[in-house]
Amino acid sequence: MSTTPEANLGTTAVRAGFELDAEAIAGWMTAHVADYRDPIRFEQFRGGQSNPTYKIVTPARSYVLRRKPPGELLKGAHAVDREARVLTALATAGFPVAHVHGLCMDETVIGAPFYVMDMVEGRIFWDATLPEIDRDERPAYFNAMNRTIAALHAIDPAAIGLADYGRPGNYFARQVARWSRQYLEDDAAGRDPNMDRLVEWLPRNLPDDDATSIVHGDFRIDNMIFHPSEPRILAVLDWELSTLGHPLADFAYHALMYRMPADIVAGLAGADLMALNLPDERTYADAYAARAGRSLAGYDFAVAFNFFRLAAIFHGIRGRLLRGTASSEQARERSEAFPRLAALAWEQARRV
Repeated sequence: MSTTPEANLGTTAVRAGFELDAEAIAGWMTAHVADYRDPIRFEQFRGGQSNPTYKIVTPARSYVLRRKPPGELLKGAHAVDREARVLTALATAGFPVAHVHGLCMDETVIGAPFYVMDMVEGRIFWDATLPEIDRDERPAYFNAMNRTIAALHAIDPAAIGLADYGRPGNYFARQVARWSRQYLEDDAAGRDPNMDRLVEWLPRNLPDDDATSIVHGDFRIDNMIFHPSEPRILAVLDWELSTLGHPLADFAYHALMYRMPADIVAGLAGADLMALNLPDERTYADAYAARAGRSLAGYDFAVAFNFFRLAAIFHGIRGRLLRGTASSEQARERSEAFPRLAALAWEQARRV
């Protein structure tokens, strides 16, 4: 799978089937976005799998619009209203997210719910080895990611109005049930023997710890916008999978980069970390544990669970591709990677 910036970064012309009604959007922007000025035009971002994402270009500035994809969707998926809510709440805590200008749940405007937020200018890295960064500076970028995810898990959900953003407790059990159900019910995408084994194994090996925090759900290096020249995160992107959950599950997903092949998603598997001057997995995990004041007990299970969850997400992309509702040019490559992820998940489960 391509992980080059050319394949994933930037925008392209709006793809067939994902067009926007310029007049309707302009009218909504006029009513909801301060200082908005016509004319308006749209481009579509190349990256991203979940909700179609557009760049809104106006004479004064650019914005980002995210909408539900067209076509038949799985129940509860692509909830742009949840994304807008968590972004707005986290901004009040000083967490690095894009400013949301407004949410539109009226499907008569463009045919689907959507929200508009600021366009944050900076750098997105699609290769976790950070080839664009000088060797001596790379640890600072990993430190920024580590510090940011620990800061997220330190935020009190109730203090920013997110006490009801998810159900506290039993996170692993609920998530295993959710993704197992989504996998089993998506007939279009077919079945996989490793996933079938995991559906049976995971519920029998759940950890006892029930810690709860805000979790991002997709905290990867390519879901962050870094400052144009500094090791500082300006905005964390793509909050579709966020909820209240177990912080170790969220961190273990982030740390999958150490075990993930680079041709799937921003992985470091097989990389010479010493030569790259990057912290190893244990050092990185210990730094998070110290910052967050949390134990790493259950970390290996959390890794197996997250490989399974990511495989289930890719399985869903395969289903959308076959139904004709996939929103990304990379959907076919994600679909083809699904069996490899399922195999990695089962391999990790056998180690626990």
